[in-house]
Amino acid sequence: MRWFRTGGAASSGKGAPGVSGVTAGPSASDGDDHEGSGVSVPWVRTRLRTATGTACALALLVALTACLAAAFPRAVDRYEDSGLRRAAEQARPDRTGIEVYAPPPSLMETTRFREDALRPDMLAEQDTEVRAQVPAPLVLDRDQSTYGVRTTQDIPVLDPWLPRPTGDPARVTLVAQTGLAAHSSLAQGRLPRADDQVASTTRELEAAVSTETAKALHIKVGSVLHVPPYTVRITGIVTPREPRGAYWSTKTILRTPALIREPLPSIAMYWVGALLLHPDAAPALLADSGKPERYWQLAPDTEALRARDIPALRSAIASLEAGPALREVRREIDGPSTELSELNGSTEVTTDLDEVLISYGRLRESVAPLVAVAAFGTGTVAAVVLMMAGGLTAERRRSELALLRARGASLRGLTARLFAETAAVAVPAGALGLAAALLAIPAGRAGAAVWAAVAVTAVTCAALPLRAAAAHRLVRVHTGREDVASVRPSRRRTVAELTLLVLAAGAVESLRRRGTSGSAGDLVSLAPVLLGVIAALVLVRLYPLPLRGLARPAARLRGAVAHLSLARAGRTSASAVLPLLALLTALTTAAFGGSVLAGVREARDHAALLSVGADARVESAAPLPSGLPDRLRRTPGVSDVSTLSVTFEAKPADGAQTVPLVGVDPADYAALSARTGLGAFPRGDLKAAAAGAPAPALASTATARTYGTRPFPVLLPDGSTLTVRITAVLDRTPAVSGPDFLIVNRTALGPAAARPTGLLLTGENLNGTALREAAPKTATVRLRSEERAGYVDSPLQTGAERVYTTAVAAGTGYAVLALLLSLLRTAPERTALLARLRTMGLTRAAGRRLLILESLPQAVLAALGGVLTGWATIRLLSPGIDLTALALPTAEPGAGAVELRMDLPSLAIPAVAVLLLAVGVGVGQAWWSGRRGSVTELRAGDAR
Repeated sequence: MRWFRTGGAASSGKGAPGVSGVTAGPSASDGDDHEGSGVSVPWVRTRLRTATGTACALALLVALTACLAAAFPRAVDRYEDSGLRRAAEQARPDRTGIEVYAPPPSLMETTRFREDALRPDMLAEQDTEVRAQVPAPLVLDRDQSTYGVRTTQDIPVLDPWLPRPTGDPARVTLVAQTGLAAHSSLAQGRLPRADDQVASTTRELEAAVSTETAKALHIKVGSVLHVPPYTVRITGIVTPREPRGAYWSTKTILRTPALIREPLPSIAMYWVGALLLHPDAAPALLADSGKPERYWQLAPDTEALRARDIPALRSAIASLEAGPALREVRREIDGPSTELSELNGSTEVTTDLDEVLISYGRLRESVAPLVAVAAFGTGTVAAVVLMMAGGLTAERRRSELALLRARGASLRGLTARLFAETAAVAVPAGALGLAAALLAIPAGRAGAAVWAAVAVTAVTCAALPLRAAAAHRLVRVHTGREDVASVRPSRRRTVAELTLLVLAAGAVESLRRRGTSGSAGDLVSLAPVLLGVIAALVLVRLYPLPLRGLARPAARLRGAVAHLSLARAGRTSASAVLPLLALLTALTTAAFGGSVLAGVREARDHAALLSVGADARVESAAPLPSGLPDRLRRTPGVSDVSTLSVTFEAKPADGAQTVPLVGVDPADYAALSARTGLGAFPRGDLKAAAAGAPAPALASTATARTYGTRPFPVLLPDGSTLTVRITAVLDRTPAVSGPDFLIVNRTALGPAAARPTGLLLTGENLNGTALREAAPKTATVRLRSEERAGYVDSPLQTGAERVYTTAVAAGTGYAVLALLLSLLRTAPERTALLARLRTMGLTRAAGRRLLILESLPQAVLAALGGVLTGWATIRLLSPGIDLTALALPTAEPGAGAVELRMDLPSLAIPAVAVLLLAVGVGVGQAWWSGRRGSVTELRAGDAR
């Protein structure tokens, strides 16, 4: 496409083209008029050749921004999907599996019909139909899904050689499940067999058992079990290939027998195991008293679960449990609904997968708004930087574009050419950034990534044309002053600022009332950004006033540097709102994000301390060796050891309930409580009581409310009684967790009750291996550091934390870039001013001070404004934010809500960095201009 035309039409003074062309004058390179010639110059190619460095810088900025924007939704999808899969794996197949079960055919049917209904061929056909009715997006794991026939009641085994813990016979359940050969390996013997002639009258069966069942019930290959009315011969012992898979773990009785305890007051116990029959033996189960049922185990494919599909997954499960899908399943298995089928019962579908999805959905909804805060903040700063890049280019080319408008270029044609020029750089760069994001994060939503990259490219392409259109709407060569001293805010700007103020106030109030969970909406996540926007607009209006006030007394000082720098800073450009907006938004988001991350770290540290009680804990159900405390004191890193005598079965007063009773050494335990901040108390509260007097005790709030301050007896497990009186109330204590406890002096306990059962260790860099080697094998050793490390095991929380940190870091980088762009915008003018002043005798040191003092006020304004805005944002929003979902995998007992607190380093460090950067840029510009020399800077006609 040809944009310039030079020739006779222009030189003869004839009219210029309208919208479609831009007329240039005669060529300045050779002095000829070229009258009558039609030399065409391509606009885009010419501009890119003459400003290669600018085009490359813009391409790099667009590619990086598009990559980050496209990677964000895919990164969020990745950690959310990983978190959902982890939640499904931790829930175990017995909760996530979908069980379809149907009663056997009615007794009113013929025997042949009832037997055929339980044969593998019929069950396989029904399995195909059942799987076809599973609604999308629920995907099944075909390898782990299975079907078969089983007894619903455990059948006593009469053989006396089976283990009987309390004399009651062992019981078994008979299971004819398909796929046994594919999901197990033979440890001994062979797999059970059955022929097609098995009927309801068959009484002799073959079965296999798992290795765990064989070990627990003393079963061997060749054993014969008498399971009325059957005689079952054990032909093989199998080892599950995937014991934790859905095939074996949907009903764990298949692989692991259970020792069942009868409800109190009975003390009876008996074993229950599973005998694995051949699928063809299923019709024989119609003759027993175990009430057989047909079943289909549908295992969901956890790798196909997507967090964004949770609403659709819940809808699919609801349809299976009590909806259209269940109706279709019943039609395929039960046939048409009749009075007989209603009497016999119908097919049912049960699963706890919906509860897993609901629980994870709540956790995800709690984390998402916090991540959205960082995303909106970084996105705002990135958009401002892209607009500033276009504004910088428009400012540098102001004279060129004004001349083109004066020579007859239409506003529409000019903006179209600028759009094409920018698009030639931005579109390939945006596509490159999108490709990099798709390659870096292969999983996630491709559509959202594409739209994010397109948005970045569109903002870049529109920034320069719109800025030029606003500046050159009227044809004029010379423009007036555009500083804040001469450009007054318009009514539209005032209305826009008031609108933003109302939106920010509404977002803050919404967050304070509803918190981050629920339907607070994106406006809540925009609250910190909106507060930064309002602060930027207000500060841009106000900050020239004090600078002008300071410029007057500075004029009386010796030297012109202070007065000149303050006067120039007070007449800054009216467009300075964009860099200030970027800086304030970035500083506010960084302060908010730093406080969130600091709050998460503190919450995890505190939760680990509540769980362990100290830096390490050694405890055992039996008394510990008397020399163990001294041995642990010599372990590297241990500084102090507090001995505990814990009795969990102490019964105060009438013995209606048990309360943990802890015997401690008052001095050591008081020091430990003060050091950890868990229920500190004066050591005198547990001083030894006089003979015959009740022992003083420290109690929890709930225990003190129950028993009051009067003396009451406490019955210990060894039969002794201790009379105590509550002298102080504690919210919590390091020794035990929970709402009830009593703390007494160990000297008040008898010899048996005073023996130590636990040790609390304090120190730094404790060695868990050394502690476990020193402790008895029966003791449990827990370290606070290991407990703390376990809290970062959730993919959802760790992924959200990484994305949040990356977003805050990216926002800070864009803020630095915004500051640099704002300084580059005025760099030619400041360099020329410095050159003129040097010709008048200004020294190099004075020149450096001038540039530093001129750029410092805006940096100081941004730093102070960022600190104040960040502080106000955290103070305003902290009541509505609970960091528990982001910090802890589950709500720790007694931990309470994790509130957002101020983190001073997150406020101070970014602000100081802005000041140092501004000073560094001023020093660098003074040094560079000094190298070039004043003559070079003041040469007339040079483009700067």
